[in-house]
Amino acid sequence: MAETIEKEKVTALPSALDRIGEIKKRTEQKRIAVFLDYDGTLTPIVERPEDAALSNETRQAVRKLAEQCTVAVVSGRDLKDVQQLVGIDDIFFAGSHGFDIAGPKDWRLQNEKGTEFIPDLDQAERELHARIDKIDGVLVERKKFSIAVHFRQVEENKAAQVEQHVDRVLEEHKRLRKGFGKKVYELQPEIDWHKGKALLWLLEALNLNESIVLPIYIGDDLTDEDAFDVLKDRGIGVFVKGDEGPRRSSAQYTLEDPDEVRRFLQTLAELEQVEELKS
Repeated sequence: MAETIEKEKVTALPSALDRIGEIKKRTEQKRIAVFLDYDGTLTPIVERPEDAALSNETRQAVRKLAEQCTVAVVSGRDLKDVQQLVGIDDIFFAGSHGFDIAGPKDWRLQNEKGTEFIPDLDQAERELHARIDKIDGVLVERKKFSIAVHFRQVEENKAAQVEQHVDRVLEEHKRLRKGFGKKVYELQPEIDWHKGKALLWLLEALNLNESIVLPIYIGDDLTDEDAFDVLKDRGIGVFVKGDEGPRRSSAQYTLEDPDEVRRFLQTLAELEQVEELKS
């Protein structure tokens, strides 16, 4: 039986900025490693995925933090897509919910199990287009290891139709599963791999799976809960509220929006710089 992770109401969680002194205390005598979601965390949620541009201020905050500690962006986007959007060479990236991972100096890992499902995804993509392209506002976004069906711009009274069509396609493709996000359904390979697994793998591969390392994960969506879960007793999870309303999370702290994420990253970089000067 799987372990049940206790989740708190988001509205009851303290602000990471308000509790920066508490977080600083937890980082003492530790090396931190920071893992970041992209959409809704580093950038606001937008109507179309291609419009989610990273601000120069946030890019500078991430770059400055990366000078002090290991930084990785863990995203549902394709690897090349998120690398281009972030535009920083000296950090790690886990694209496609961790199926495709890369880092500085051509460091690379691809989950080979994911490639077995590409024909299933190809067929499912064709069927989705045939079913839902006629619904105004729907967007089918093909990624290498998944298919995202965005319905943020679909009329509310037609949103249920989108899910019905997605479910019917999945009935014909038992090797795929349905993931959930903010106004998006995602068809993914039916294997035990998610952002939490990717995070654990990165910690091991980067020699960060030690008691002296304090991992910090910041994310805003249901897919990020897998990462919060694996860090529950060994690191810090920070949930970004955004505009989707309250829910429960296994994170320990919150931030309101990407602007507060930027401020938090700047503060972490300053804390790490001070510790480096002391040592």
